Amino acid sequence: MTRYAIIGFGCAGYCAARTIRENDPDGVISVYSEHGYAPYNPMLTTYYTAGKIPFEGLFPFGDLQKITEDLKLDMHASRTVSRISAKDKEIILTDGEHVPFDKLLIASGARAFAPRFEGLDPAEAFYMRTADDAIKLKEALDHHTYRSALVVGASMVGIKVVELLNNRGIHTVLADMAPRIFPLAAYPDVSKEIEDRITRKGIELALGSAMQKAEKTSEGWACHMSDGKVLNCDLIVLCIGTRANTQFVDPEEIKVNRAIVVDENMCTSCPDIFAAGDCCEGTELQSQNTMIIGLWANAAHQGTTAGANMSGKPASFNGNFLHNITHFMDMDFIGFGDNRITGEVLTSGNIHDGLYVEAVMKDGHLAGVNILDNYRISGAIKNYLYRIMENKTADISPMQRGILIKEGLRPSFIEKLEGIVR
Repeated sequence: MTRYAIIGFGCAGYCAARTIRENDPDGVISVYSEHGYAPYNPMLTTYYTAGKIPFEGLFPFGDLQKITEDLKLDMHASRTVSRISAKDKEIILTDGEHVPFDKLLIASGARAFAPRFEGLDPAEAFYMRTADDAIKLKEALDHHTYRSALVVGASMVGIKVVELLNNRGIHTVLADMAPRIFPLAAYPDVSKEIEDRITRKGIELALGSAMQKAEKTSEGWACHMSDGKVLNCDLIVLCIGTRANTQFVDPEEIKVNRAIVVDENMCTSCPDIFAAGDCCEGTELQSQNTMIIGLWANAAHQGTTAGANMSGKPASFNGNFLHNITHFMDMDFIGFGDNRITGEVLTSGNIHDGLYVEAVMKDGHLAGVNILDNYRISGAIKNYLYRIMENKTADISPMQRGILIKEGLRPSFIEKLEGIVR
């Protein structure tokens, strides 16, 4: 009887456990989770805090007890791992217990990252990553009257936090070290348009400026910024980024860069140890480098692949590419591909009103796209770009072409996306 161990129980951990159980009805699947919740989607935390979904809406796979029973899991909720001994094939828990395994999946995810700021106790700031983070901020907003807030980090999560605070009538400043919004996803003109739109909503931007220290005042906080400004607020929310949870992994035993490095089978550098989700670096198709791709669907694919290989059913996942699809403040923003790639720029539509597409062509092929205000074309464009990266060439299918034309793209523009020059 095979002894499976899974560290972490988010999307990747759940998908792996489900796949293992489908292939191995009798194996022992021991799960070690640092919290007592069912697997939840971190990107839904802002929706719960904003009151758009109930608390149960955070958990797409259902109740933890039912999951445990259905998959016949040996569940260890709220038990944390101190370290892994790859040599001895053991997990060492923080309470000192040594747990042997035959196959191990590390699916420990990522945590919110924020540097320590002078004068600011981390417990006095708010974050937005975990279910507990969402509960803490929602309770604070429900029980206190805040007039002003500083959100540090113009990330996809940061902008959603700004939106929910603004909707509550809280004057909000969005600060980021980067000189423009979404610098890793949006092209400059698209960034500028998004900035103009959100400032018209009453949100103040402090871009190109980092928080250096915070001082308590009689009315809240005085936040000293790197450009010399002092921003006063009642509430500080840090959405700066995430870091992979790999602190219990010995890099002398298992290869770790920014996260645990895996191959297309989700195998680490150590036999019988796998990794999946936000704690690992899989292949990024456009660059062919290993990279963290922190997407829910990516974690699901990786977890399923890992679970299949752990239970003796060979499977592979060749990778993914950088993309963001989000809706905020009455607008859609979609970014596909590495926006640092330069080439011929194609545009369609009016950037200020209605569907707008900005695309970059490199060596005759589509390399990246920004879309404003029409999520309905995102699936067709994403699929087309994926096939280009996978096969080096591709055509837009008749069905996809029909979708794009129906939503407002001209046939001549679509031909340009395919590299057809007339």
